[in-house]
Amino acid sequence: MDKKYVIAAAVGAVALAACLVGYIYTARKIPPDAPKKKRRPKKLWFMGLVISAWFLVGSLITGFSGKTGRLAIEFEMFSERVELFGFSIAKTTVTGAGVLIVLILLLAALRIFGISKFRMENPGYLQTALETAVDFIGNFVKNATGAFTMKNLPPFMLSIAIYMFGCALSELFGLRAPTSDLTFTLALGLCTFALLNIYGIKKNGFLGRLKNMGGAVPAMRPLMIPLKAVSDISVPVSLACRLYGNMMGGLLVMDLLKGVLGGYASGLPAIAGLWFNLIHPGIQIYIFVMLSLTFINEAMELEETPKKPKKQKIKN
Repeated sequence: MDKKYVIAAAVGAVALAACLVGYIYTARKIPPDAPKKKRRPKKLWFMGLVISAWFLVGSLITGFSGKTGRLAIEFEMFSERVELFGFSIAKTTVTGAGVLIVLILLLAALRIFGISKFRMENPGYLQTALETAVDFIGNFVKNATGAFTMKNLPPFMLSIAIYMFGCALSELFGLRAPTSDLTFTLALGLCTFALLNIYGIKKNGFLGRLKNMGGAVPAMRPLMIPLKAVSDISVPVSLACRLYGNMMGGLLVMDLLKGVLGGYASGLPAIAGLWFNLIHPGIQIYIFVMLSLTFINEAMELEETPKKPKKQKIKN
């Protein structure tokens, strides 16, 4: 163990002991119901206790492991591949399949042991939470696309949101999240592309879908339909790149944080992971679902051809 890390660990131990003594002294001296200003020294000693403990642990880990901080990370746009049953498969595909299997098992257990016990009177916390979630996604989809899509689209969007959140949680187990793989996000974008065309044709018919793509001016439709087709094809690409870029950014920040801090990274990545693996994916899922619903609603809207005003006859 290097001498400088021995000194750093000793300094951390002395600071930890001093902060512990100060915290115990102020905790005994200041009652719990004291005013907020008088309880401030207790909070300061506690913060010093946490910081000195982090410094001591980081110094010991760095000293024994020799792992120092470095500003270098390895980056791959696409996931690594593994050999499985004679086929070369991306690791994110395996992770995504594993997440799907876990979710199916959890939902099956919920259906067998939870939903079967739901009652109309005196609902429990689980029943209330599930009913609130179903009502929320139903109203959310209805406000975005109208009542026409209420039969099938809300369950699908809720399933996609749960699946994407489960994929993001896989990063907490040291795995690369499938949502940080461009091929995975492109597959999700293609689902939205299929849905906007399905609902557009289902509501207005095939000719109505073409009319929607051509706009309200009949003379401009031969020109506008190819341009709108190109615009619709760019929808899955746009959704895929947006989701991939944001999720990959979180992955890079976490790797960079671990690389720069070295042995002193103990604890901090876990705190940062609460943002990059819970809150940040939740925001990206909301954006993905909202944009998907917007594109689907746009495909269902049928612009009416403006009618020419009738000429009024002037009576003598």
